[in-house]
Formats: sequence, C-alpha cells, structure tokens
Amino acid sequence: MYSIVKVVMSMHLSVSLTSGEPIYLQLKEQIKNQILSGELQENELLPSIRNLAQSLKISVITTKRAYDDLEQEGLVTSVSGKGTYVSGTNKESIREIKYRELEEQMKKIIKESQALGLNRQDLTNLLTILYGEENEA
Repeated sequence: MYSIVKVVMSMHLSVSLTSGEPIYLQLKEQIKNQILSGELQENELLPSIRNLAQSLKISVITTKRAYDDLEQEGLVTSVSGKGTYVSGTNKESIREIKYRELEEQMKKIIKESQALGLNRQDLTNLLTILYGEENEA
C-alpha cells in the first residue's frame, strides 16, 4: 500500500495518512526536530493552526494538539491574538532534551546488543571503533 503525503514547503512538513502513527504526533516530532536542529530559530513565527491545517488538509484539532504538546515541552509559546512562536529555549534546555533522546537510543542499543549476546566490553569496543572512525572523517 502506498503512503499519502502532503508537504508544507515553508517548514518542510509532511504527514502520512497511512503510516499508523497519529498525525498530530508526526507534526509534533517534525517541528520539534526542526527546532532542536536549529532549522527553526528562536522567536520564529510558526504557521497559524488554521493555515497549517488547511495546507496539510487535516483537522484544526489535530494541528492544535501538536502545537499544545510542543508548548507543554517548552519548545513553542502561544501568544493570544499573535500566533505561536519558537520559544526562547536556551541552549542548555535543548542540550538536555537531546541528551535524554540519546539516552533512550542507547538503552535500545544495549537491549539489542544483549539479545545478540554481546557483553559490555564488546559493545564498548564497537563504540570506540565507530567513534574513532567518525572523528577521522
């Protein structure tokens, strides 16, 4: 089965109506990643909930839920009558969010390595080798 994708060019957002992942979560994660990567800058105005919903041909409620979740995480700020802006999240907050995400990825890697029968030293050696290769490039 193919995936239906709609793209908002200004923010490079896309949603798949057939992926099985909730649309609000797809939006939230894409916007979050753009903020954390610096693609969306502090105090930058996001599209209005209504405009984004129209562009993607999705519900306003879905878009609002994504924005609300981002606001709860401190990544955006809604100003009544003015719109939703990328928060003045300081670099330390962004670093902490990325650090937590890295921890979660590492937990998955540890579980997978244990399932393969690798011990801590094997995993450490692999990490050392790969880390060294990255620094050489």
